[in-house]
Parts: sequence; C-alpha cells; structure tokens
Amino acid sequence: MVFLWCLILINTGLLAQDAAGLPFEREIRVDFGNIKGPRSDVWRECVGAGRAAEGLRADWREQLKICQAEIGFNHIRFHGLLSDDMGVYAESKNGEAIYNWQYIDRLFDALLALRIRPFVEVGFMPSALASGPKTIFWWRANVTPPTSYEKWDGLVEHLVRHWTDRYGAEEVKRWFFEIWNEPNYPGFWGPRDVSRAKEEYFELYWHTAAAVKKVNRDYRVGGPAGAGPEWVPSLLHFCAGRATPLDFISYHAYGLGDGPSGLDPEGNRLLYLSSNLLAPAHIAASQRCVIDSTSHAGLPIHITEWSSSYSPRDPIHDSYFSAAYILEQLKRTEQGIASMSYWVFTDIFEENGPPLTPFHGGFGLLNLQGIRKPAFFAYRFLNQLGPTELSNADHSSWVCRDQRGGVQLLVWDLKAPKFRDCSNQEIFGKVLPACGATKAHWHVSHLPPGKYLLSVYRVGFERNDAYTAYLRMGAPAQLSRVQEAQLDQEASGKPELQQPFVISEAGMFEFSVVLRGNDVCFVILSPE
Repeated sequence: MVFLWCLILINTGLLAQDAAGLPFEREIRVDFGNIKGPRSDVWRECVGAGRAAEGLRADWREQLKICQAEIGFNHIRFHGLLSDDMGVYAESKNGEAIYNWQYIDRLFDALLALRIRPFVEVGFMPSALASGPKTIFWWRANVTPPTSYEKWDGLVEHLVRHWTDRYGAEEVKRWFFEIWNEPNYPGFWGPRDVSRAKEEYFELYWHTAAAVKKVNRDYRVGGPAGAGPEWVPSLLHFCAGRATPLDFISYHAYGLGDGPSGLDPEGNRLLYLSSNLLAPAHIAASQRCVIDSTSHAGLPIHITEWSSSYSPRDPIHDSYFSAAYILEQLKRTEQGIASMSYWVFTDIFEENGPPLTPFHGGFGLLNLQGIRKPAFFAYRFLNQLGPTELSNADHSSWVCRDQRGGVQLLVWDLKAPKFRDCSNQEIFGKVLPACGATKAHWHVSHLPPGKYLLSVYRVGFERNDAYTAYLRMGAPAQLSRVQEAQLDQEASGKPELQQPFVISEAGMFEFSVVLRGNDVCFVILSPE
C-alpha cells in the first residue's frame, strides 16, 4: 500500500488522488499571513522522572541529555529528593540534625548544566524523621509525617537556604516547590490518624510552605499534587482560611477507565484504557472553573503527572498508539493550564524494581537502552514546530511558521483501538496493525516564493516503531548488541521523503498524505 503521496498542484490544477482512491476526508487550509499567535509551550514546561537517586546514574543523565538536545524541557520533577538514598538527613546521638547536600548538589548541578530546572517535589520522609514505618515502592520511600515539625521545618529551610546560596535567589525564583505527592492516595500518605488524612496533609503543607517562604517570599509553593483533583477545593479553602501561601495548584491526570486502580507492584494487573480518549485533557481542565470561582481566581494549574496509564508495566506506553494520544491531549490543554508534565522521560525507573525486559510497558519516552519510543517523536515534532502558530480550523493538527519563512505541518489521526472491552495487555501486548486510513490535505497560501526543502516524517505502525520490531523479534528478555542496534535503527527518526521543492510567485503549497489509524505525520518546508 502506498502510505505517502504528494503532488504539486499549483502548476497542474489537478485534484490529488492516492492509489487507494481515498477521498479528502480532512481539509486543512491555512494562510501563511493569518497568525493565531505564539505557539503554546505548555507541553515543554515540565517532564517527569522516577526518583532523585536515579539522576545520579550516568545513563539517566545521558538520556536526559538526548531529551534536552532533541526536545528541550524547562523543568523536571521526580520523587524521593529527601529519601534516605539521597543521604540528606541524619541525627547525632544527641538528636541534633545533620544535613548533607552533596548528592543533591551533584544532581542539581547536572540538571542546570543541561538547561533544565527542578520542579521540586518536597518529599519523602527521611527515616530519622519518620513517625511510622509505612513505605512505598521497591526503593522503600517512607510516606509518614515527621515526628517533629520543628525538625522538618529546619530541614526544609536549611535546604532552601543552601540552594539560594549556591544558585542565587533569582535562579530559585524560577523553580517550583510542590509539597508531597498524591497524599489523597493512601499508598503515598501514612498519617497518624487515617480518618484525618486530609487535615494532617494540610498541616504538612502549612509547615512546608512557611519554611520555604521564610527563605524568600517570592519562591513558589503549591499542591496538593493529588491523584486526580479531588482535594483541590479543600486546599483552596484551607489556604484562604489560614492565609497560607498558595502560588499554584497541582494534580495528576491519567487515561485509564473503570477497573482496578492504584499501584500495580507485580505488573500483572489487567488495565483498561478509558473509553473517553480525551480523559487526561478533561481531568486537567476540570478545576479551572473551580479555582476561578474562589478568591484564588487565576491561580496557575500544573499537571505534574499525566499519561495514558499510571502503571509502569502497561504496554500502551511502548505502542505507536501513544504518539497520537499524547498530541491529542496536548492540543486540548493549551488554554487554562500552566504545564502538562509527561510521566516520565526514561524507563530508568524503579518503582516496581529494576525493569526485567527492554520493553516492559515503562512510562519513558526512551527505553532502558535509550531507544526512542513513538512517544518520544511526538515531543520531538512539537519542538520542531516554528514559534508562530497559524490559524487552523482542524482540531488534530498544528500549522506553524518560523522567522526564516518556513512552515511546519503536524497532523495525527487518533483512533480507538479495536476490541475496546479488552485489556491494554491484550490489545497492546502483541503486534497491532494499523486499522483504517484517511487522507489529510493541506493548502497553504501566501508563502514566500523560492526554493525549499520538503521533509516528511512519520510515526505509526512500523514507522519509527521499535516496539513492534521488538515483538517481531520474539520479545527477547535481553538484547544482543546487534538486536539493540537493529531496534535503534527502527527508530532512527529519518524522513521518509526529502526532496527539493519550489514555491512559485503564486505562493501556494498543497500536499496530501494518507494517515493510517494512529499515524502521526510531520511535514517541514524549509527555505534553502
């Protein structure tokens, strides 16, 4: 089947028709001079990572370097900054605090050198301060409140002062301080009194926010970092009632539907994608009106985790389906949201323990070996869009221009997978050929005449699709060097078409592409 077909229409006046005889089902007409405004960078503001200690690894940093070179995120958020494996806090025999910032310094210095700032998640609890034994994850993060808020306040204040001394207040003002992670989910919060879980979190919030603001009132604090938005109204009410600092709201949005929820420590739970393919976008936007109806109107919303699934053992993350799914959510969260932080950039991620296979349904844009997943290319294409968006009535595409007179066209065709009553493991755990096809046709007018280079990229079934190639290999538990190189080549990101192109004095560009189900197509017209 012919997947790509283009024709210069400006000289022939012919109607484009591909080999399959598909009609023009999506017409995307833009005027190069009709500017919508600056392109949204909500997607760029933050990306997730597993835990702080993983950031001390050379391969983790190398993968972040790849992401920064090809995508360029502004902030990064991770768990476990204050956990024992970062060596932050201990006590003397007399119970006096002993602070140690050496591992944090190594990590934060490396982040800033890569031009990415921390979105500081304040947690979890050092064991020397913990009020109970409750832990979560393979790496045993303690999730209980402190035994002494005086000592907790001192830890937070001394650490923030250290950052101010090391990096300067003007730098730290550009960070965010998010207090804890998902305290509304019992796994992440072990209060002294379970019936008062929310009130005990608010006490932690009040103390932590005050300790940060004691160093500099302009540093930004927020929460509740919820598993969903359920505690948002309560936190707004609490902060208003006690005059407690609140500079942003944060919560998480995932795309799974009905069925078992929460952590999947063994990685064998059957998971089901929501029948609402816009679930993360709808969750993300759900609190805008709630916030704006309070005294905190206009408060920024940061979605500090989002993905199709909240399990790091869900094959949907490896599938080509994810690329179109990601773009659809990001297209629909450009207004009213300050950031959409994808969870996470790398499969170097050990909440369930070290990954056992190269493709295991991990959250990452890159797998353990650094092979680019289809999801990675969704973000790389976004980064390659020009800074100026053109007016465009099509809801599943962007058309942008750059200062050199080039134009970029990004389009996708998100389709629900067949057998919707089946689990993600059943749908995405095997080779999944694309279903259906539509044709998208662009018509761009008033382009500057001249010589251009036309480049066309695609992500979809067997196109920059290392996971399908891995399944066709027999899904080996370990990769040989030859196999790793083969999979890396399957996700090379090379254009499937590249050729010279001339825009005549008429200034018109027309182009057609056949989109199979869940294909993403990226077209760049660059002036030579």
